[in-house]
Amino acid sequence: MATAPASASADAPLSLPRIGLRTGFDTATVLGIASGFLLVGAAVVLGGSSVAFLDAASFLIVVGGTLGVSIASYSWTEVGAARRVLGRTLRRPAIAPRDAALLVLGVADNARRRGVLALQPLLPQLRRFPFLVNGLGLILDGLGIGEVETSLRQEIEATTARHATGAAFMRKAAEVAPAMGLIGTLVGLVQMLGRLEDPTSIGPAMAVALLTTLYGAVLANMLFAPLATKLERNATEEALVSQIYLTGLVSILRQENPRRLELQLNTLLPPAQRLNVFN
Repeated sequence: MATAPASASADAPLSLPRIGLRTGFDTATVLGIASGFLLVGAAVVLGGSSVAFLDAASFLIVVGGTLGVSIASYSWTEVGAARRVLGRTLRRPAIAPRDAALLVLGVADNARRRGVLALQPLLPQLRRFPFLVNGLGLILDGLGIGEVETSLRQEIEATTARHATGAAFMRKAAEVAPAMGLIGTLVGLVQMLGRLEDPTSIGPAMAVALLTTLYGAVLANMLFAPLATKLERNATEEALVSQIYLTGLVSILRQENPRRLELQLNTLLPPAQRLNVFN
């Protein structure tokens, strides 16, 4: 639970509000996807012939084809960026927007009472928040408001672009998977029609035809689409947190009263998360 910045005297040691960091896996994502697959698997098992739903050829067509087409749609650099962003999707963001607002408000309060150069000892405590540390470093280096704001806005745009690439990659995979399922269905039908004289070959060919459609629908709607949605959500929240930091850093450079900064931060936060520190 975050606490408000302490209203201490100018001689008091520098301190920051206690912020609840969010670490570990995003249980909503992990449990949501896992439970979806488990429920589908349970329905298959209860049907009595679960082995019939396993087919290596169908798996290769859908999974291999989806990955191949999705990778072909982007450069290797973009694929690598999407992979790194995807790994972060399974973990919770480090800090909530309201806690980020309290944190930057505490930094601004210290800067107001002790001066900007006195913020140097706080940097080790803020190492979990690289965007904020980077901005404070620019301020301590003596850069002006325009230079700091331009540099940090470019960083926000670059981060947003990386998240957008990751989400677009997942959206592309969600679009391609059902198409690969349809291709597999056509492959299975061609195999079946080409071997009508052999009744024993009709069953395996029909399995390929139907299972590829099933695999494509499952992967698109139960894996790729949810991950794309979560990437977009995390990108929106991270952009909001970065904007909160930027607003606080600019306020520090302008030597504004933290009460004024609180009003500015409340315009960025949802109504239910707005601050009420100085009132």
